[in-house]
Amino acid sequence: MSVVRINAITVDPEKAPALEERFARRAGEVSGMEGFEGFELLRPTDGRDVYLVLTWWRSDADFQRWVESEEFQRGHREARSGPPVASASELWSYDVVEREGPGRSA
Repeated sequence: MSVVRINAITVDPEKAPALEERFARRAGEVSGMEGFEGFELLRPTDGRDVYLVLTWWRSDADFQRWVESEEFQRGHREARSGPPVASASELWSYDVVEREGPGRSA
């Protein structure tokens, strides 16, 4: 069964466009990684200031390979080259117990 890694990123609403731009520039970096199953960047719409970055992986080992990869390091190095947009970040880890929907069979 897949694993999900969620990066909860606290962003001042004024800096939200810069965060989205940084992710747009990195689009596709992760998609070629072994075990990668999906990515979503979720923008809050309920007054919160926390963006969620969801990635699905075949296994935790696949996720760890991504974190240790040159692609990951390069993308995060480039993000740190400009002014900070996040005030906090927290990684949440989950196993997928049940999945439903198109392209999301268990």
